[in-house]
Amino acid sequence: MVACCCAGSLVLVPTGSVAADEGGYRLGVMDKLKIRVAEWQPAEGSIRDWDVIGGDYAVGPGGAISIPFVGELQVDGKTTADVAAEIGTRLQTEFALRTRPSASVEIAQFRPVFLSGDVTTPGEYPYAPNLTVLKAVSLAGGLRRSEAGQRFARDFINARGNAAVYDSELGRLLARRARLLAEVDGADEIKMPAQLQSVPTAAALLASETALMKSRRQRYELQLKALADLRSLLESEVESLAQKAQTQNEQLQLVRTDRDRISRLTEQGLATSQRRLAVEQRTADVESTLLDIDTASLRAKQDISKANQDEINLRNDWEAQRAKELQDTEAELEKLQLQLTTSRDLMSEALSQSAEALKFEATGQGAAIRYVIVRDAGDGPKEIAVDETTPVRPGDVVKVTAELLMQ
Repeated sequence: MVACCCAGSLVLVPTGSVAADEGGYRLGVMDKLKIRVAEWQPAEGSIRDWDVIGGDYAVGPGGAISIPFVGELQVDGKTTADVAAEIGTRLQTEFALRTRPSASVEIAQFRPVFLSGDVTTPGEYPYAPNLTVLKAVSLAGGLRRSEAGQRFARDFINARGNAAVYDSELGRLLARRARLLAEVDGADEIKMPAQLQSVPTAAALLASETALMKSRRQRYELQLKALADLRSLLESEVESLAQKAQTQNEQLQLVRTDRDRISRLTEQGLATSQRRLAVEQRTADVESTLLDIDTASLRAKQDISKANQDEINLRNDWEAQRAKELQDTEAELEKLQLQLTTSRDLMSEALSQSAEALKFEATGQGAAIRYVIVRDAGDGPKEIAVDETTPVRPGDVVKVTAELLMQ
């Protein structure tokens, strides 16, 4: 057996304690964030995007990000909700806004994890949610392969790790496909796929996809409502302008009658030319007002037509996006099924060729494999003895020491 000697103290913590996160995910150096800011414009009945602020930001070595108009914002140790609230508050203060803009902060990419020791490819790897020690080792190519006596057993370990990763991804893709099918059909609930019923995390996966579906549909319906409200407002404006035009036409008829009467009196010498000029000017003013009303009415009708077209485009884009996502998901599922089949074939081959692999499959004790996580929780790096099911957090260093026990 190979002993693993590392600098620093070795802290033994129960697996459940390692997996527990207090208060949600806390941001740290090398995390990448996607920030979007929008503001509701009541007067216009529309949503204004703050594109100059939105974008991707990387947390620097000092634990801060720099945002236009906001400046340097310390995010290390904070949640995305904390950062979003602070961005909105700073913008409201900076521009003296009546209401606080709505900021959305998402994690575009977690800070990486690091694999070292007896793995095929040590180094830096991107973090993904639900990453465990076993999955992390699989990302690094599995345990390092030694000579022929141990080759098939380690092949089995590697293939089993890959299969675990693929099984996890398969469940996620099946839940995503079920959600997309529900969105395409316009259903309110997601049906449990038969393939997903045997997955232990099926309920959690469907709950997550259901929340996403409701959020996306709510946003889509709000956009449709905003267009409907805008169209209603414009139609009211057209109606008001039509009534105003009717009043002005009646006024124009009276002014023209008065103008004709003054013209006859002027020709008879009973009225001055100055009075005739004033009536002509009044007539021209009423006609100009009518022209302005007609122009405004035409513009409002054009805006109504544009709002109708925007609604058609929004509905078409919604349907096209669902269809495209469903197509991509089906392609990913097909690829994953092939990868999973390959991993299972490799496991079967290893079991048929190696007594060590058979022993490892039966008892799980055919190899001495030691896992240690080096984690900095804010009080300096500490080593934690873990097993292969322990969740890995962003920024962790996973150290692997393994030696197959020979008969």
